[in-house]
Amino acid sequence: MTKFLTGLVLAAGLAAQPAIAADKLLLKVPVAFSTELPSLGTPIPRVAEEVEIMSGGTLRMKVYEPGKLVPAFEILDAVSSGKINAGYTTAGYWAGKIPAAPLFSAIPFGPEAGEYMAWIYYGNGLDLYQRMYDEAGYNVKVLPCAVIAPETSGWFSKEINSAEDLKGLKMRFFGLGGKVMEKLGVATSLLPGGEIFPALEKGAIDATEFSMPAIDQRLGFHKVAKYNYFPGWHQQATVFELLINKDVWNEASEQHQHILAEACKASMADSFAEGEALQFDALKRNVEENGVEIRKWSPEMLQTFRDTWEEVAAEESANNEYFAEVYADLSQFRSNYDLWEKNAFLPRF
Repeated sequence: MTKFLTGLVLAAGLAAQPAIAADKLLLKVPVAFSTELPSLGTPIPRVAEEVEIMSGGTLRMKVYEPGKLVPAFEILDAVSSGKINAGYTTAGYWAGKIPAAPLFSAIPFGPEAGEYMAWIYYGNGLDLYQRMYDEAGYNVKVLPCAVIAPETSGWFSKEINSAEDLKGLKMRFFGLGGKVMEKLGVATSLLPGGEIFPALEKGAIDATEFSMPAIDQRLGFHKVAKYNYFPGWHQQATVFELLINKDVWNEASEQHQHILAEACKASMADSFAEGEALQFDALKRNVEENGVEIRKWSPEMLQTFRDTWEEVAAEESANNEYFAEVYADLSQFRSNYDLWEKNAFLPRF
């Protein structure tokens, strides 16, 4: 049992007395990420364990590895239609269906995890998140259920010293950052995690980004691409979601709804802490054992990425009214937060 969830479990255990015992509910939960991947796939099995304990066994989650029940990129449609009653994934995968969806997953030069969670839980983020699915016609309840800190900016087989060096590359890239790279002449594709290494090895792609060092290390990118770039300007924080069929959610007891919501909220803290704890060992091992060269983007390259992102954000806002509404709300929250951040936190030396 994780430290973060212990108090929640005890509190729920006191609540789960026979007087309010709920009907049994089984959620079958296909996941978009292997549960062997730390802080990316590991959160949902822990949530499954905790909700069963907190509910006294009346609420259970059966977790299915990627592709075992439905393909990763079909989870949203499958949950909405009732083919499955739940799924664990990330909203960034739905960019082709819902233009605003990536704003609830990861944003170039966007908020770090603490600021992101502040907007989601104490700004308008969570309401906008649910409204997005409702207005797009999806019959789902969304619960943010994990968050990770910055990702690496990518794995390359050659040095990238200027924007010119990016032109013509074939690269796996996620979300809104992919639109930035496309503007810079990169041919991007979005591959599930398990398909990236074979594509690199066969030369179908020249470079990739996926996640944090400890996760990328499990997937073996260092065996093919030796230049690992930082910082991850495209994903300073990434949020993951538990989707539940709306009919199933509405029919669930109030107790089960609260257990799921609070277990996912606790998982946000737990997944963030796990991710932060694992990265320095992974970086050290990459350099000392795997021959990886860690590179930092120059100020000029970071400015190029930022300028290009601002172009993308303006275009996406002009093309989609809901994207514009969400991005404006988040931007206003960040503008307010900036006063706190500038005064409260130490400068970065």
